[in-house]
Amino acid sequence: MKFKVFTLLLLLVTLVSVPVAFASDPEPTILSNKEAIDLVQTHANYLWTLIAAALVFFMQAGFAMVEAGFTRAKNSINIMMKNLMDFSIGSIAFWAIGFGLMFGATSTGWFGTSGFFLSDFTPDGDPWVLAFWMFQVVFAATAATIVSGAMAERTKFTGYLIYSCVVSGLVYPVFGSWAWGSLFHGNGWLEGFGFIDFAGSTVVHSVGGWSALAGAIVLGPRLGKYTKDGKIKPIMGHNIPLAALGVFILWLGWFGFNPGSTTTADTSIAMIFVNTNLAAAAGACLAMIVSWMKFGKPEVGMSLNGALAGLVAITAGCANVSPGSSIIIGAIAGIIVVFSVIFFDRIKIDDPVGAVSVHGVNGAWGTLAAGIFNMGGTSASIIGVQLLGIAACFLWTFPVTFIMFKIIDKTMGLRVSPEEELEGLDYAEHGGIAYPDFGVATRSGISTVGSPSSGSPSYASAPSAATQS
Repeated sequence: MKFKVFTLLLLLVTLVSVPVAFASDPEPTILSNKEAIDLVQTHANYLWTLIAAALVFFMQAGFAMVEAGFTRAKNSINIMMKNLMDFSIGSIAFWAIGFGLMFGATSTGWFGTSGFFLSDFTPDGDPWVLAFWMFQVVFAATAATIVSGAMAERTKFTGYLIYSCVVSGLVYPVFGSWAWGSLFHGNGWLEGFGFIDFAGSTVVHSVGGWSALAGAIVLGPRLGKYTKDGKIKPIMGHNIPLAALGVFILWLGWFGFNPGSTTTADTSIAMIFVNTNLAAAAGACLAMIVSWMKFGKPEVGMSLNGALAGLVAITAGCANVSPGSSIIIGAIAGIIVVFSVIFFDRIKIDDPVGAVSVHGVNGAWGTLAAGIFNMGGTSASIIGVQLLGIAACFLWTFPVTFIMFKIIDKTMGLRVSPEEELEGLDYAEHGGIAYPDFGVATRSGISTVGSPSSGSPSYASAPSAATQS
């Protein structure tokens, strides 16, 4: 009986306390629901932006593989070191100076004057600056890495470290502030005119491409690239499968490069993904067709660069052109890159990987195309602003980097000695050999190099496709 009374009392207390407990919880309101939804969206934005940054960082591996594959085995360590230092030195330079120049507060619209050394971050402040900085630093490293390919196989490592720092800390950020400053605290003069470059056909790729052009001109061509009577003598890359793997990695990374530039996890990224992919595919197809018609065979190097040209070209307009237009943009880029590579070769500008054609020339084409194929309609004014941005990029980047390379060349030296170039930069600059268990081509044939102590081999300047060097 007592047990039944106790159970009944417990049940009554429970029934009375339940409404009280529920009453203590605040009832959901429209405002509280909005705050919860906004918090979820904020967290999603952080996550997507940082995932995209990781994809763009992985493009460093792609660039390293493309450059190494398109050049000779005796320079592979040097190329890996350059790509490693691009990101390492570039990160420090962008943290100290570049980010502030690009996104700091400005009253002129020419460059930022705050935010140096990531001073915008405070422990109790908005942490978005950290996610935004991380996404932007991988872009800065990309611009610097583009230069490496055009100057491969004959550049002093010390000279490379200097210009990598200058490009990441000054050249790229200043132009970036003109076009993208308002993404944070800045306000660039070029974006004020309505300049369209969503993810950086000009801001990133043309800056890298025109810097590469300046460097290739100052350096001069590789030994053996041109005969005494001016004929072109091809210097074959040592590992085309490696270069192809690099292109696939870059293609993957571009799915962070372009859609990630929204810095927002929303439905807009779907079309950007599609546009990015279609342009790359069209670029590869048309480059293959044109090279097939011109050389009699579907040339792999041109086809690989065609995919990259399509990716570069769609980067500016990936968010404001239709999928059909992206195919046209990529297809034209694939055609342009073939003839551009041939053109620069004929005027004796030696670009081992086609960086100037892929990034400089097709960055300009893609920026113009973003205005021509704008889904909201185009006009002479829109086209004029796009042309202004293309010209401003060249007139800033090329002269500044040309002067920089000249200063480096006249002071510490930009190019290695002929003996070091023939020997290979792996041993001359880094004291190592990338493939110690394989034969390398020399003037007398194929020799085995097991260690640097076995002697300094004399490499052929223009080996055949079958050789290792």
